[in-house]
Amino acid sequence: MSNDLTERVISVIAKTQRIAPEKITADSTFEELGLDSLDAVNILFALEEEFKIEIPDDRAREIRSIRQMIEGVEKLVAASGGVS
Repeated sequence: MSNDLTERVISVIAKTQRIAPEKITADSTFEELGLDSLDAVNILFALEEEFKIEIPDDRAREIRSIRQMIEGVEKLVAASGGVS
């Protein structure tokens, strides 16, 4: 996982959920952060916009932690030809 990508994902989560970025780590789970499924959907939309990617619905349903989110974004960004 690249540090730049990790920081960008955490920044998007912090901004969309109004959580201090320092409270979010790659090892945080949605449950620990108090995020529900609607919060997760909002985060995914924001990540799609930030990174110019499309997150498939079946993959989105499996995401339960920030690390899974970062790894998924990283794969999609790599598949699309790089970080935008």
